[in-house]
Amino acid sequence: MYNNQPSIPSASYHHHQPMANHRIHGNVLEVNVICCYKLKDTEWISRQDPYVCVEYGNNRSRTRTNTDGGKNPTFQEKFVYGMIEGLRELNIMVWNSNILSHDDFIGSGKVQLAKVISHGFDDSSWPLQSKTGRYAGEVRLIMHYNNVNNHANSYATSAPPYGASGPPHVPMYSAPPPPPPPPHSSMSYPPPYLPTGAYPAPPVAYSFPPNSGGYPPPSPYPYPPDPYSARPYRYPGGYPPPY
Repeated sequence: MYNNQPSIPSASYHHHQPMANHRIHGNVLEVNVICCYKLKDTEWISRQDPYVCVEYGNNRSRTRTNTDGGKNPTFQEKFVYGMIEGLRELNIMVWNSNILSHDDFIGSGKVQLAKVISHGFDDSSWPLQSKTGRYAGEVRLIMHYNNVNNHANSYATSAPPYGASGPPHVPMYSAPPPPPPPPHSSMSYPPPYLPTGAYPAPPVAYSFPPNSGGYPPPSPYPYPPDPYSARPYRYPGGYPPPY
């Protein structure tokens, strides 16, 4: 005879999010109960009505009953727990809900949390055993683990990423600022900077007026006659004139 049949779930199992005892602040474990496969059938005539119970430490949760779910019920329910220090597994139990009699135990199993803690995600199916140790089906869980403290510490202790801008470094001792430039004077050298496009005009080239008659140009006034080059005056009676 086997005396290891678990007790029937009591009112301590609830559908809402459970409270965690001795949990590590900031470490959150999310358990999504998806469905069950190939459950042991505890009904002879009608279809069974399964539901799933989850235990993590003193936290107990259960899904809603899947009426006429049979051997392959679907749940799609989520439970959130605070991670308990040193506790790296949770218990799963599947029951068949009855109205006129006690609920029937279908199977139970243990779920290891090592993978979800190290990777942050785990989508696996976990085997169930009946009270005699035989295969009683499987339950599929999708779990997420968010370690807020580790992320905060990693960012606090690590150097900022390359290229990240930080506050400018202000030296404790610095040189006095340079004196302002003297005011501009009209006699200062070099000349003031001219704005773009305002270059000074080139100097005017000196040129002579055009000369169409050659060089030198003719004078507007006539030259006086040359007294030496003129022909001698001749008297009408011949040369020399008589005395």
